[in-house]
Amino acid sequence: MNELDFKIYKWVVGIFLAAYHLALLALVPLFFIKFGVPTLGIIISTFVLFFASGLSITGGYHRCFAHRSYKTRPIVETILLFFGAIAVQGSALRWSFDHRMHHAYVDTDKDPYSINRGFWYAHFLWFFDKPHEIDPKLASDLLRNKRVMFQHKYYGTYTLIANFIMIGVVGLLFHNFLAAFIFAGLFRLFLLHHFTWFINSLAHTWGSKTYSKEHTAVDNYFVSLVTFGEGYHNYHHTFCSDYRNGIRWFHFDPTKWMIWILSKLGLAKDLRTTEIFKMKEKQILYDRKYLLKKLKYLLDVNQKLIEDKVSNLSQSLLDILSSMKALSANHGKLKNNLYEAAPKDELARIDGELQSLKSQFDAQWKNWLRLSSQIVRKKESKLAA
Repeated sequence: MNELDFKIYKWVVGIFLAAYHLALLALVPLFFIKFGVPTLGIIISTFVLFFASGLSITGGYHRCFAHRSYKTRPIVETILLFFGAIAVQGSALRWSFDHRMHHAYVDTDKDPYSINRGFWYAHFLWFFDKPHEIDPKLASDLLRNKRVMFQHKYYGTYTLIANFIMIGVVGLLFHNFLAAFIFAGLFRLFLLHHFTWFINSLAHTWGSKTYSKEHTAVDNYFVSLVTFGEGYHNYHHTFCSDYRNGIRWFHFDPTKWMIWILSKLGLAKDLRTTEIFKMKEKQILYDRKYLLKKLKYLLDVNQKLIEDKVSNLSQSLLDILSSMKALSANHGKLKNNLYEAAPKDELARIDGELQSLKSQFDAQWKNWLRLSSQIVRKKESKLAA
């Protein structure tokens, strides 16, 4: 992109963002004054389109195209690309490439929307930077995908037609094209944009670092509620190939549920998950690296003593995990043997050892969390011996 093209690009982006925000700000009050509350059909259609376009970003652009956390059929890809286009967040190729750059260079100068350049920069001001040239090495799979490339090549026209069709259908169904334009079009876009942008800004600012303290990504339940489960961002940055963001049964993650349902219907396969032992191991290694790095800047502590505590406790946890993993694998091998029944006494013995190791791990884990918390909160006062 040369300098002239870049200037035109910035003007187009700026005018579009300003125009639809201002139009929404002016038209909504005028609509309420003249026509009152929109009909139930318009309201429901707005949120149906909000969910369809939002899930196409999270389940399509993000988890399918950017991270390849599952595979799906061409018809599903086509639907995801169509409704992803009405979200007006760029083509799947551009979106996925930028997101892969974000994960590869998170929190560095090469991160396209680094939170280290400020909340509002990560939220939307990064749009005004010159787009990175798409590197074939980082997007070779997408460049080979004919459906993705068709959407990318004709993105502007594709997006206009897709939005025109869906807003037109809503207007035709409920005999009110103005309401369809304002609410199913502009208002839906406003919600979808800012909620999606929260993942780059709020989910790198406010929340908990459950799985890795090394990067700025945090788990934020509020963001999950408005982004179809994308707010478990610390987990996602630690295990980005997992098709789930919320891994517990009570985690609000509609995108995960959609992908799971598609798999049960035979429309998705190869759903990638993170093994629990690998998850814990990676979490311990991440945290150990972070804590040892932080200790270098704490001059008022017995650095060698605390470093030894961190190293020894983390290694003890890793050793227990390794033993549990080996026992679990043996248990599964015995239980799934097609040629002979697993000996009950041997299975019982393994179960007993696993339970004992789990108790040891839980006790050590509490100590690990306590030590980690001490180091993270440490400023001037000395750590307890």
